[in-house]
Amino acid sequence: MALKQEVQRILSENQGSSISGERMAEQLSVSRNAIWKAIKALQAEGVEILAVTNKGYCLSEKNDILTVSGIKSHLKRYNEKLTIEIRDLVSSTNTVLKEMAENGMPEGHILIAKEQTAGKGRKGRKFFSPKDGSLYMSVLLRPQIRMEEALFITTAAAVSVARAVEDTSGKVPAIKWVNDIFLNEKKICGILTEASVNMETGFPAYAVLGIGVNIYPPRDGMPKELGPIAGTVFNSFYEGGNNYGNRLAAEILNYFFEYYENLTQKTFMGEYQRRSFLTGRTVTYVSGNVKRRITVLGIDDNAGLIAETEDGERIILDSGEVSVKL
Repeated sequence: MALKQEVQRILSENQGSSISGERMAEQLSVSRNAIWKAIKALQAEGVEILAVTNKGYCLSEKNDILTVSGIKSHLKRYNEKLTIEIRDLVSSTNTVLKEMAENGMPEGHILIAKEQTAGKGRKGRKFFSPKDGSLYMSVLLRPQIRMEEALFITTAAAVSVARAVEDTSGKVPAIKWVNDIFLNEKKICGILTEASVNMETGFPAYAVLGIGVNIYPPRDGMPKELGPIAGTVFNSFYEGGNNYGNRLAAEILNYFFEYYENLTQKTFMGEYQRRSFLTGRTVTYVSGNVKRRITVLGIDDNAGLIAETEDGERIILDSGEVSVKL
């Protein structure tokens, strides 16, 4: 790990308290000048570090910095199963983790990025991924299930995110079929699961679960075209408070791996149905060249969308997209 990251880790572990440059230098076996340079580099990146006379350096409580130690401190039963890696910048956490999967990385590796240059959404769409204020996380899985059951990875993840956001913020999100999380009528999270099939077994060789959560508004503001549809968990950092990103990441993982242990039992489905954002709404359904208006009646036990067409026909949809804009 680079010295800058080690210094950031130590400051994060002592957030709100001062720690001397001398003590950090001794702990990391480097010079005090090296510590000073690392502090300056972090400050240049926007990390708020205070220099306290005769006491040392203090990471301001205004920072919400993702760290491996910070996340692991909130993990419950699954700490030993997971390896967590945090990078400053990637093209896409899903893209990078898929490459790692192809090279034999075992199940349970978590890749988190502070910024993405080519975030991915469904159907090849770009996913807006600014620096700071969001959680970009991908999880490597090697499930022993049939490919048609892989849908439940996304479904379980949606419930995990919704429950984690509610537990850590007190706010109650809804799930828009099949993979979006909404709060106050705006999307705060997108989920994308990508899988590679083993042709000999018919099981996935691996699956990469990507989760992107908007926690705070971007520093430069939300792009104009996203303003009406994209939201955040909190309206400002001060509402979320210190260490929120670490707690949120850990709680998502806590819930998800509890469901994942017995994925095909679908213990998450009742919660998925209860949180349905679309139930009772008339929406536009699109699949290929087909576009029609439907009224959503609910979600079935296989995560299919139960709906009624304009002519009164009752249908169940297992793919496609819906828009609340008519």
